[in-house]
Amino acid sequence: MATGTNIKTYFEGSWHDGDLPVLRAADHGAWLGSSVFDGARYFEGVCPDLQAHCERVNRSAEALMITPTMAPDDIVEAVREGLKMYASDATVYIRPMYWALDGGDLGVDPKPGSTGFTICLEEIPMAPKGKATTLTTTQFRRPVMEDAVVNAKAGCLYPNNARMLIEARNKGYGNALVADALGNVAETATANIFMVKDGEVFTPVPNGTFLAGITRARHMKNLRDNGFKVHEDVLSFDDFRAADEVFMSGNMMKVTPVTEFDGTHYQQGPVTAQVRDMYWDWALSEGAV
Repeated sequence: MATGTNIKTYFEGSWHDGDLPVLRAADHGAWLGSSVFDGARYFEGVCPDLQAHCERVNRSAEALMITPTMAPDDIVEAVREGLKMYASDATVYIRPMYWALDGGDLGVDPKPGSTGFTICLEEIPMAPKGKATTLTTTQFRRPVMEDAVVNAKAGCLYPNNARMLIEARNKGYGNALVADALGNVAETATANIFMVKDGEVFTPVPNGTFLAGITRARHMKNLRDNGFKVHEDVLSFDDFRAADEVFMSGNMMKVTPVTEFDGTHYQQGPVTAQVRDMYWDWALSEGAV
């Protein structure tokens, strides 16, 4: 069991206390990487976009040719039951996960009985408001659909992201700004990316190399509903060097200001602050579990 965390595990229809072992050595997901997951957040008594995250984990499974075994509504209900085991002021990361159990060779067995499923709830604090990071470039790039299952939140994609992050941190930066196959900006090693120029907001257009996140879409809607111009576009590293503000968007921390990209420094500006405030206002008014 992991130490220093408060973990609950849903497996085979029941909730268990602690980090329950659920994967076997011969499971296809253990030795050939056929696993998918999703992430949602519980904080301040709400769980924003939980339904959307539970729907996406099933789509991710199907993209990896794994047969999902629980309807999204049932996953939502199981999560709600599990969250009752936490204090009302807890901040919890929610991970529903599928993996293939069987496969005659490299391929997975598509029968429903050949799919493993679990939900892991883990108490992880939200980042303090205004906690920022820095970015650098990396030699590693995002794959394309012909190379990898980039239309899924698949565990097998993340070792490549880990290489990016390790390289960035070895250079003294917090994260990496990552290119797609053509050399344009795709996202960071851990989250989607936005930039602000002259009061307008820009983010890389989804092009089949990165997952356009649920939280990303929520920020875009909130911005447009509040009168901001938001552009999905092909963006270069030079575009980011010329930006007024840069921020990351991900489910784990929602909004992370960026204060530097390879020697180019940014203010923690008013648009970034407003994006965070708009998200919290929306979540606390509409994101209840």
